[in-house]
Amino acid sequence: MVTPKWVALASLLRPALAAPQAPTTTTNFVETSVPTLTISTSVPSPTVPLTATLPSQAPLPPAQSWCIGQIFCPGAVLQTVNIAQLYSDPKTFVDKPTSKSAQQVLADFAAFNLTTVTEGDLVNFVDNDFLGEGLELEAAVLTNFNTNPAFLSNVTDPLLNAFAQIVDGYWTQLARNTNQSAVCDDYTNGECEGTLIPLNHTFIIPGGRFREQYYWDSYWIIQGLLKSELYSTVNATLQNFMDEIDDFGFIPNGGRTYYLDRSQPPLLVNMVYDYVVVTNDTSVLQRALPLAEIELAWWASNRTIEVTSPYTNQSYMLARYSVNNTAPRPESYITDYLIANDAANGTPLTQQEAEALYGELASGAESGWDFTARFEMFPQFGDPGLRTYNIQNTIPICLNSILYRAHTLLADLYGDSNSTASAAHLQTAANIRAGILDLMWDASKLAFYDFNLTSNARNSFFSAATYYPVWVGIIPDEVLSSQSNAFGYFAAVNLVMNKYNGTVPTTFVDWTGQQWDAPNTWAPHQYIILEALNAVPPNLTTNALPTPGSGQSAYALVPSGQLNLTESQLPGQPLRGAQASQNVTATGPGSDINTLNGTVVNGGNSSLGEGWAATLGREVANRYFTSVLCSWHATGGSIPGLLPRLPNSELNLTGSVNNTGNMYEKFSMLNVDSSGSGGEYTVQAGFGWTNGVLLWVAANYGQLLVAPVCPALVPSAGSASSGAVA
Repeated sequence: MVTPKWVALASLLRPALAAPQAPTTTTNFVETSVPTLTISTSVPSPTVPLTATLPSQAPLPPAQSWCIGQIFCPGAVLQTVNIAQLYSDPKTFVDKPTSKSAQQVLADFAAFNLTTVTEGDLVNFVDNDFLGEGLELEAAVLTNFNTNPAFLSNVTDPLLNAFAQIVDGYWTQLARNTNQSAVCDDYTNGECEGTLIPLNHTFIIPGGRFREQYYWDSYWIIQGLLKSELYSTVNATLQNFMDEIDDFGFIPNGGRTYYLDRSQPPLLVNMVYDYVVVTNDTSVLQRALPLAEIELAWWASNRTIEVTSPYTNQSYMLARYSVNNTAPRPESYITDYLIANDAANGTPLTQQEAEALYGELASGAESGWDFTARFEMFPQFGDPGLRTYNIQNTIPICLNSILYRAHTLLADLYGDSNSTASAAHLQTAANIRAGILDLMWDASKLAFYDFNLTSNARNSFFSAATYYPVWVGIIPDEVLSSQSNAFGYFAAVNLVMNKYNGTVPTTFVDWTGQQWDAPNTWAPHQYIILEALNAVPPNLTTNALPTPGSGQSAYALVPSGQLNLTESQLPGQPLRGAQASQNVTATGPGSDINTLNGTVVNGGNSSLGEGWAATLGREVANRYFTSVLCSWHATGGSIPGLLPRLPNSELNLTGSVNNTGNMYEKFSMLNVDSSGSGGEYTVQAGFGWTNGVLLWVAANYGQLLVAPVCPALVPSAGSASSGAVA
C-alpha cells in the first residue's frame, strides 16, 4: 500500500503541478540467483583540505512549489553541501535518506556559521546525519523466470545465442522492490526523510547511479522483458506507473521526489499496447485506459501550445518540453549551479538569467536527451553551449511523434468499446500528424527537423529524431513516391555503416562534449531506426542498396543539405594500433573503410535478392550486437567454451582486471569495443535499455546475426584493425 507520506505528498503536489511457447536448449549460461544487494555509503571525498572554508555562494534560488521539504530541495542545505563538492556525483547526496528526523537534521545544519563552516564540518554533518544511498531498495525475485525463453531459438550462431542467454539473465540482477522497512513513512514528522518514491510492485532499474525506476528507459526494458517472457514483471512495471498517475497526475522522470517537476517522453500507452498484444491480457485496460487519459491530459494542459505555421498559416496544438523550474536540479545541483555561476563560463548570470537557464536544463532532462547541441542556440563545447539552451522554444520531432502514436494506439485499444473516445484520439492524432508534416518535414532534404519558435522556422540541425515519425507511422508523400526517396530518408544510416565502426549516433556534431551528441550512440535509437525501416511499405524496399559513383563515398548518396555538414566536417574515424592518433581519410571512397562486397564490417552476411531496407536492417542489427558484445568482452566478459577471457595484461587497459563484462548505457560510433563518453556523469553500466534492445534484436534478427570481429585491445605489429572474437 502507498504510505501515508505519499498520500499527503500527492495532495500537496496536485495543486502545484499470443505469448510464445518455451523452447528446449541444452546449455545454460545464466546466473539466476537473487543478488545480494550491497548498500554502499559513499565516502565524502572533498578535493580541498578539510580545514578549508567554503567558497562564497550565489544567492539561494527561489523555493520550488513542486518540491516539498528543506533538505533535498533547492535551499541552504542542498546548496551548501553541493558547494563543498563532497561527492564526485551530486546525485549521491540526494539519494541518501537521513538518519535523523528532518527537524534534527535542519537543527544540526542551522548550528553552522556559513561564513566559517569548513569542509570537515560538512563531512561530519553528512556522516552523522545521513545513511547510505539506495537504502530504501532491495533485490527482488523474478517469479517464473525462464532461463531458456523461446526467442533464443531464433539466434542460430552459438556464441551470440549464449551471449543473449547471459543478457537475459541480467534481469535477475536489475530487479528491485521497495524496502518498506527503510522508507521514511511520514513526510512531516517521521523519523527520517528521503527522496525515494516507494513503489508497490517489482521494477527493473537501468543500473549504476540510476538505482530507481525510470520512465522512458522502461519502454525499451519492456521490449526485452516481453522477449524474456517476464510478463508479470511487465505488468508490475505498468502498475507502478499507473500508481504514480493516481498519486501525482502524471509519471515523473524517475522514482525520486526531486523528479516531481518533470516527466519524460510519454511512452506508457506504447508499453500497455505492446503488453496487451503479446500477452492478450486485456484485463489491464480497465485501469490503464482511464489513467492514460489522465496522463495525456497532463501533457495537453502543461506542455502543449498552439503553433501557427509560417508555411501554410495553419494552426496546430503541439507539445514541447517546458518544465516550470527556477533552481538547479537537486540531483545535478552543483553542475547546474556552476553552468550559471562559474566565471570560467563567462560573466556569471544574473538571478533572472540563471532561473531561466535552470528551467531550460530541467526541460532538457525531461526530453531524455540531456544534453545535446540539437537544442543549443549557439552550439559550443561544454557549459557555454548549455547556457544557450533553447529547448522550451523548440517543438521537437520526437515528443510529438510519440504523442501521435499514443493517441492512435489509445484509439486502437478502445476499439468499439468507446467509439467516442476513439474518434477523439484519432482527431487529436490527425492534428499532430498534420503539424509534424507541415512544420518539421523538409521535402527537398528528405528529413524532419525541429521547429524553432524563436526563429519561427524549421531548424536545419540533423539528428536521429528524424526517424521518429516514420517509426510511429507518419510517412511523408515524398518518401512514398519512390524507392530512391525512401532510401534517401535513411541515407545517413548507410553512411554510418560504411564510414564508421559503430552504430548510428544521435547527431553528427562531435565537439560539444555532450552525451547526446557524436560520437555517442544509444540503444533506443538503433531500435527506432530498425522499426522505421520495417515501417516502409515493402513495395518501396525491393531495390538493392545503392552504391556511390566512382571516386565517391556513401556521403554522396545523402540528399543535398540533409546533414547540414560537408563531408569533411563529419566526425573523423580514428585508425587503430600504431596509427591510433590518425583519422581515416575524411572524404572520398577511402573514407568508407567498412565497405565490403554486399555488406559492411560487422554487418552480417548479404543474401541473394536482398532489398536495401533489409540490408540496412541487417547491418544495424549486427553492428549493435557487435558493439554490446565486444565492449562486454573488452571489460572482462567471457563464455566458457565459446569466448575466452582476455588476459589481465589487456584487461588492465580497460580497467577491467576484476570485472566480468560491462553492459554500457551508451556506445561509440567510432569503436565497437568501448563505451560512449561525455556528459555530466561518468559512463554507467547495467544497463536496462541496452539489455532490452539487445534481446529484441536477438529475437527479431537472430538468424541474420553473425559472430562479430572485435578489434584487438593490443593490436599486433603493423595492424590497424582487429582480431576475431570467435
